[in-house]
Amino acid sequence: LSTLHLKDEKTKPDANGAVVKADDNVEKTEDEEKEDRAAQSLLNKLIRSNLVDTTNQVEVLQRDPTSPLYSVKSFEELRLKPQLLQGVYAMGFNRPSKIQENALPMMLAEPPQNLIAQSQSGTGKTAAFVLAMLSRVDPGNKYPQCLCLSPTYELALQTGKVIEQMGNFYPELKLAYAVRGNKLERGQKISEQIVIGTPGTVLDWCSKLKFIDPKKIKVFVLDEADVMIATQGHQDQSIRIQRMLPRDCQMLLFSATFEDSVWKFAQKVVPDPNIIKLKREEETLDTIKQYYVLCNNRDEKFRALCNIYGAITIAQAMIFCHTRKTAAWLAAELSREGHQVALLSGEMMVEQRAAVIERFREGKEKVLVTTNVCARGIDVEQVSVVINFDLPVDKDGNPDNETYLHRIGRTGRFGKRGLAINMVDSKHSMNILNRIQEHFNKKINKLDTDDLDEIEKINN
Repeated sequence: LSTLHLKDEKTKPDANGAVVKADDNVEKTEDEEKEDRAAQSLLNKLIRSNLVDTTNQVEVLQRDPTSPLYSVKSFEELRLKPQLLQGVYAMGFNRPSKIQENALPMMLAEPPQNLIAQSQSGTGKTAAFVLAMLSRVDPGNKYPQCLCLSPTYELALQTGKVIEQMGNFYPELKLAYAVRGNKLERGQKISEQIVIGTPGTVLDWCSKLKFIDPKKIKVFVLDEADVMIATQGHQDQSIRIQRMLPRDCQMLLFSATFEDSVWKFAQKVVPDPNIIKLKREEETLDTIKQYYVLCNNRDEKFRALCNIYGAITIAQAMIFCHTRKTAAWLAAELSREGHQVALLSGEMMVEQRAAVIERFREGKEKVLVTTNVCARGIDVEQVSVVINFDLPVDKDGNPDNETYLHRIGRTGRFGKRGLAINMVDSKHSMNILNRIQEHFNKKINKLDTDDLDEIEKINN
């Protein structure tokens, strides 16, 4: 599968030749650090080299409840073209993931069916919709037949890589990137059968520049809808593109989360859909021991941390700070004391963050110091201790219970015992901790010297 290659005026290759976006963000104030959804999504793609074996149950809602519900346990059952089956196996997929078992029979059904699917990163959904696109293409027709929208240039490139890998044995298929900086001559028509791009450029190519005839599109994929609609303008552009497509065009929409805004958007863009949702697994704190340590200020918190350190480094630990500044200070102080520490911070490029997480996952560093923003969605099985150097609060200074659950849920996974230690340095933070205890109806005990022996047992 050959590709129309491109250069983007706002990108530059890093030392490894990976394309990274030049930092054109205005410096964010530390306390207003917002979760950058697109960066988080890209990070998850970079650090997930294999599929996550999700324990979530999949709920399937069919638009026609009378039709039989198919799911497949092998790729052979899908009767794929041989060159696509070869591509799937070459990518290392031996059997369909949970979401693929249910989604692929729907996506490949005749006549084509529309789908709205929820799936977190690493569940194989990109491979699933790529397989659907490649299956629908007629290689004899030299014009765009499948259109995939991604929220950012970098995410479009990641999907493009999957298309190239899966279409490796299908050389007649060609791929074009509709992203800013990819300049084509006016009046030119595109001969590539698959176009992947960002909403603004795709809209230009369909309407103003007429590089694509939208009436010939068979499959329209909207990837990462939750990230997409977080950007003002992307939502309107996506809807405008969808309105140009033929009535029988297959619409596939994917999103990791389904807040109300995503649902409203999905229902505008995808008529009569089948729906695949993940049933939320209740995260439980039952296997996690929670303690707090009383201190008077930041330096005391640091000394207390050093005392605990000997017990925690037997396994791997994550330490959470409220701001980048505190995280950088803490990592530097711990390093000065001779400890092996990794720092994960928001100003790092996504590729650098991925490298830090990889080293931590491999156990090259035992302790990871980070802020909330960076730690969403990072699963490292060996983590058995989480330390809240700063308690999680929202922008109004109230307890952020969801973040607390996310943070300490990094430990005690897979039925193992875990440990959470909370650093309290004022009456205000003690009040926050009390409110967290009330919310979860779980007692958090004061950490005593005797408990350190208990901690060592948990880690061993």
